[in-house]
Amino acid sequence: MAEIEIKKSKFISYSFKVETLEEVKHILEEIKSKNKKATHICFAYVISGTEFLAKAFDDGEPGGTAGKPILSVIQKQNLTNVLVVVVRYFGGIKLGAGGLVRAYSKAASLALNDL
Repeated sequence: MAEIEIKKSKFISYSFKVETLEEVKHILEEIKSKNKKATHICFAYVISGTEFLAKAFDDGEPGGTAGKPILSVIQKQNLTNVLVVVVRYFGGIKLGAGGLVRAYSKAASLALNDL
């Protein structure tokens, strides 16, 4: 787990080793239940097994500003069987598309340091 604050928004990031889509769903349910007041819960995963699965999810952030940057960080490190989740608590100051991409990328990188 890692936590950063950017312009009053708090980003809490987690990384997990996963083998199945069911594991991903279970972890996401747990994080959502623990962060009910979060503004956004964005994630990306790459699972390689009998079939290759990759997904990015922005959870209401402008398209391509959260999930894709998280997925990009995973892919740049050539990782598989990984889920990264970034929880955002909005602090009242808009970051703009570029700011969001940088924030989610940084949060994902910090979370992956824990693997």
